[in-house]
Amino acid sequence: MDVVDRPALDGARVQETGAAFAGFVRTGATIEMKAFTGVSGDAGGYAVPREIDATIDRALVTASPIRQIANVVKVGSAGYRKLVTTGGTPSGWASEVAARPGTATPVFQEIAPPSGELYANPSASQAMLDDAAFDVEEWLAGEIATEFGRAEGAAFVNGNGVNQPKGFLAGPTSPAGDGVRPFGTIQHLISGTTGDFGANPQDRLIDLVQLLRAPYRQGACFVMNAGTLARIRKFKTNDGAFVWQPSLSAGQPATLLGYPVVEAEEMPDIAAGTPSVAFGNFRAGYLIAERGETAILRDPYSNKPFVSFYATKRIGGCVMNAEAIKLLKFAAN
Repeated sequence: MDVVDRPALDGARVQETGAAFAGFVRTGATIEMKAFTGVSGDAGGYAVPREIDATIDRALVTASPIRQIANVVKVGSAGYRKLVTTGGTPSGWASEVAARPGTATPVFQEIAPPSGELYANPSASQAMLDDAAFDVEEWLAGEIATEFGRAEGAAFVNGNGVNQPKGFLAGPTSPAGDGVRPFGTIQHLISGTTGDFGANPQDRLIDLVQLLRAPYRQGACFVMNAGTLARIRKFKTNDGAFVWQPSLSAGQPATLLGYPVVEAEEMPDIAAGTPSVAFGNFRAGYLIAERGETAILRDPYSNKPFVSFYATKRIGGCVMNAEAIKLLKFAAN
């Protein structure tokens, strides 16, 4: 019996591969999974497709300024560890025939960034999701990026390290110099006046820059919030020149004493005893460890008629090298 090719009936057309995720978001339809995932497909969740995950990462760079300047590593589990050597390797001089006694070896320190699960839980009505003209993917990426950027930006600066990253302002600080402070303690410089810069404020900024050793000053930047930056932009040298130098070309940042400034609204306002200005090489000083994938769970049952999109991402962070970051503390002593 000959087989006759017949045209497919209307409604039986093959669905395009790119529409599979859109169908899941709008209706919860099950799709075949090829990639490994830690979330059960039967429960309605799976790893976000690469196109949407890339959109989220690009948006995070704008929302979380610390991510732009820190050392970001992708990890496969929450048990990430990093070894840092301290003290260097001492050497010595000897004559041609003199004995060579042993020298000390570097000391290893283990860095284990505290981590937690960052989540966002935006919702939309089923009627909105049914609207074919509505760009579901763009909306979903924007909502998740906004929440993730706000939460992680705050944690990288002030996080307490309990089920979240530990911010670089959350650890101990000391006025002691490099090589004297305990490991992990950031050096701070006193402004000389409680809650203010005091006399010759531009001199304190110069002192802060010079606290950082020369190898770290390559790639260093200032970090402060907009209120602090507004005050510093008005500082002038003795000859009347502004210490702030605006950008002269598109794409190039404005500079303070020759170094770029990063605005982080999570930095504290100038007040009594606050470390409101940071200067350092954050790529050498602060570590962000994150899982590469974001997981999303579609929940149309908990809050009818709304559909919730529960997204999670595991991320950690901590100070990696305390010598690479310096703080200006607004106190008298």
